[in-house]
Amino acid sequence: MAQTQDTQTPAQPATGELLFSVSPDQVGEAIKAAGCAVTAIEQDGVVRLHSASHGVGFQVLWGNALTQGHYVDFTLSCPLRVQGGTLPEGVLADWHRAKRFARVAQHGDFVVLEMDVLTAGGISPNHLAVQAQLWTQMMGQFFLHLRNFKAPEAAEPAAADAAQAALQGEAAEA
Repeated sequence: MAQTQDTQTPAQPATGELLFSVSPDQVGEAIKAAGCAVTAIEQDGVVRLHSASHGVGFQVLWGNALTQGHYVDFTLSCPLRVQGGTLPEGVLADWHRAKRFARVAQHGDFVVLEMDVLTAGGISPNHLAVQAQLWTQMMGQFFLHLRNFKAPEAAEPAAADAAQAALQGEAAEA
């Protein structure tokens, strides 16, 4: 008996429609498809999206507007307050060596995990949903990275305490 191969690819929407910009509604639906609730708040005529994954809040920061309410890029951002003010040396560098989709930066008492999403050239609605799912996975992996980080021998106890404090820090309100 001959086997047939399924020629449909899940990455292609049935309509073949590509998105060259995204609206808050489209991004909100993608975040919901990744399993997260979304709150939309209008502020100064701009819809701000807030959500959470792994019990920690994140928001959507809009990039370049194509038209009113439609953007060609945005950043998923999760700011965390670092209790004690500093992370162990090497924790951010180790993250960047191991991960390529989401970046981390320290700004004063905050560590910010961010991931950019672009619509340049057109993306499918499914691609947008996969990007939101990837983001939630990156958040989980970052929290595990903080929890499991092992600093050099001499500073290990202090480093472990600082990483745990960062994990237990409160999410910042944007």
